Amino acid sequence: MKLLLILTAASLVLAASARPKNLIFIMVDDAGVGDFGCYGGERIPTPNIDRMAKEGMRFTNAYSGSAVCAPTRCVLMTGKHPGHCVRRANQSNVGLLPLPDSEFTVAESLKEAGYATGGFGKWGLGNPGTTGVPEKQGFDLFYGYYDQKHAHDYYPDHLIRNSEKVPLPGNTGGKKETYTHTLIADETLKFIREHKDEPFFVYACWTPPHGKYVIPDASAFADKPWSQAVKNYAAMVALMDTDTGRVMDLLKELGIEKDTLVIFTSDNGPNAQFVKPLGSAGGLRGVKRHLHEGGVRAPFVAWWPGTVEAGSESDLLCGHVDWFATCAEIAGSKPQQGDDSISLLPVLTGKGEVKKRDAMYWEIYEGPGPFQQAVRMGKWKGYRQGTKAPLELYDLSKDAAEENDLSSEYPEVVKAIEAVMKREHEPSKYYNALEGPKKNRKNRKK
Repeated sequence: MKLLLILTAASLVLAASARPKNLIFIMVDDAGVGDFGCYGGERIPTPNIDRMAKEGMRFTNAYSGSAVCAPTRCVLMTGKHPGHCVRRANQSNVGLLPLPDSEFTVAESLKEAGYATGGFGKWGLGNPGTTGVPEKQGFDLFYGYYDQKHAHDYYPDHLIRNSEKVPLPGNTGGKKETYTHTLIADETLKFIREHKDEPFFVYACWTPPHGKYVIPDASAFADKPWSQAVKNYAAMVALMDTDTGRVMDLLKELGIEKDTLVIFTSDNGPNAQFVKPLGSAGGLRGVKRHLHEGGVRAPFVAWWPGTVEAGSESDLLCGHVDWFATCAEIAGSKPQQGDDSISLLPVLTGKGEVKKRDAMYWEIYEGPGPFQQAVRMGKWKGYRQGTKAPLELYDLSKDAAEENDLSSEYPEVVKAIEAVMKREHEPSKYYNALEGPKKNRKNRKK
């Protein structure tokens, strides 16, 4: 029996290197594309992330897995888009919905390939005692918050390490001595140090700048004409920038920066209160929980010295859903279930044929309505609030802010996008896909 091994030009380059490549995915929480200088942000200094873009690649058509926390994390871990993945909103018809044993995650794939796997920050896909806890989904270590509501508190009396409580005595009895992100960032760096001599996957799902908007020091923005919450948010974004720089500097100190791919991104768009004072949505329509561009367009920067061309850009239609396939090609590990995820390795290396998708699809069960669908297809963006609701159509090449609905002028494009929505939506017993919007229904808040 003959074994035929087919390698892409990009993976042949990696195969020539003796050391398997390290993989780091830094995903901050609720930061908008307009919060970062390399994407046009002007109000919050982000020198380290800007340096990442200058020394690496900036993606200009990259998208979050969803417009809210839990489904984005599910898309990232499984390589399945929101019409196929199990978690499609923060809540479901049965309450919190953990990842089942049957799901195969990127962490499981990499662990099987011999990687050390560590997660640090907010998990959100299964609380202790469920099938969805990270140590049952491929992680050797996860430190931080398992529950999303727990993650709202930056001064809790404990964090979680592999389902076990880690007491924080400095935060008991109303004290606020220990800011949890500092611990989480330090643990991230510690894991990298401990595993510098073997291939590792670090999932840095850091919680700031998600609310509550508190931080030990916001003095850098003290003179700004903003509310204290806005000043704190800006300081939290700046802290994410600082800690991203710490990761880059550590990799250089250890001499493994050329063996490590680092991605920086955000899990979804910003909250509405930061759009006007900070420009957090980057001039785009919509915010967190919205499937308009402001809710799902993501900062996405790749840094890989010696492999990714410095100062390069890509307009490839891509996003969080593609992390799984990219990791699988780099590591030579088992690929994701289904074909929603495409490898970005040829784009990153500039070698080999880039697979281009015809469209990207999203659905969500919260936000401005109890159900939304959206499709990006080339320059076109389609949006509706029901499987039979009228489609809004926008030409993003001329109207990035989605202000001019062209659905009546391009019925053939409307039909094509509606066909994608029908094709990519798999019904789920955990969620109700409505045919049209319902009025006077309060949206769930998280």
